[in-house]
Amino acid sequence: MTTPWNHRYALRTEGMTASVIRELLKLTEAPDVISFAGGLPAPEVFPVEEFRRAADTVLREYGPKALQYGATEGFLPLRQHIVKMMRRYGVQAHEDNVMITSGSQQALDLIGMLLLNPGDKILTERPTYLGALQAWRAYQARYITVPIDQDGLMTEYLEEALRSGPKFMYILPNFQNPGGVTLSLERRMELVRMADDYGIPIVEDDPYGQLRYSGEHLPPLVVLDCDHLESRARDGHGYFHGNVIYTSTFSKTLAPGLRLGWIVAPVEVLQRCVQCKQGMDLHTSTLNQMIAYELIKDGFLDQHVKLIRRVYRERRDVMLAAMERCFPEEVTWTRPDGGLFLWAWLPEELDAAELLKEAVARHKVAFVPGSAFYPDGSGHNTMRLNFSNARPEMIEEGIRRLGLLLKERLAALRRQAAVAVPA
Repeated sequence: MTTPWNHRYALRTEGMTASVIRELLKLTEAPDVISFAGGLPAPEVFPVEEFRRAADTVLREYGPKALQYGATEGFLPLRQHIVKMMRRYGVQAHEDNVMITSGSQQALDLIGMLLLNPGDKILTERPTYLGALQAWRAYQARYITVPIDQDGLMTEYLEEALRSGPKFMYILPNFQNPGGVTLSLERRMELVRMADDYGIPIVEDDPYGQLRYSGEHLPPLVVLDCDHLESRARDGHGYFHGNVIYTSTFSKTLAPGLRLGWIVAPVEVLQRCVQCKQGMDLHTSTLNQMIAYELIKDGFLDQHVKLIRRVYRERRDVMLAAMERCFPEEVTWTRPDGGLFLWAWLPEELDAAELLKEAVARHKVAFVPGSAFYPDGSGHNTMRLNFSNARPEMIEEGIRRLGLLLKERLAALRRQAAVAVPA
């Protein structure tokens, strides 16, 4: 429909689209639909009582301050606590390297605002996080992609992609969304080396790093980059003078409704991010930051993450076992060591978007068609499945329904093929 507003929108809006996942969630709100579509944490693990006590304490002891404007960089005690948290993973940051954002989604938007000119290229994994694609389409970015396998980004294809001159690389090394795969140590080291050789920075997005259920912890790219630069320069100034901007969030460990994430970057980069954020929202909610700090300052988060890992590990295992029993042998999938998702490949002749319509209408089960996670819209025969949000018994039933549908569709295709063969 044409309206007087159509010619008034900025050119950048032409590339904007609604989130496929957000639109899909509207369709799956019916209570009889089992949804594996959203990237939703399990609400039953939200620490509601602990939040209530923390909020009471903050409002009772710091009420006026908690309701006042705050520093753009964020609440200093929370930033200092994040520095301590990250040191466990080898990240030797300082509070001046940390800025609190309104969720890690805002961090991605700020990075786009800071680094991208119209037409700039971004190198991403194929597939990659839909939210990042949405954020950077607003800045009229173009995409270069490198495929993933069970060990993450396939670095043997990286050099050719880097020669095309991307502005930066966007990498999710741990339990990638949507693939669920983890970048191997060997590939991490190769990625860091090539980023240095070509002078291409890395945006390392790590929302799921604490949610490991099996396997060994691997060092973040930001740590490997700093180690690489220090070993090369031997001047003691590798940390946060390098090629990596790191982002993370409390959405997966505390609650997404807080909208609290953070950026870790070289001081000069962070100062520019502060300027961008001042024009966006001045600062992240003071009240939310103070409540989060009150909640986690004495070690609560360490114990709470153990609960989350236990719950999600069980749900991952239930989903994988159900898929082994119920899915046809023509379907393959990833086996994630952590995070919230796994990724499935269907036979080429199946279209996941068409399959979804039937899945919701007839079988009351939902997933996300994989094409949403490809910058070029390919991946028609892929799907993302979330295992964190549904209880084990619902996972069992939902996978059973989905398996029946897959078998029905493949059997129908075989019958069509048989009829098409001349006698």
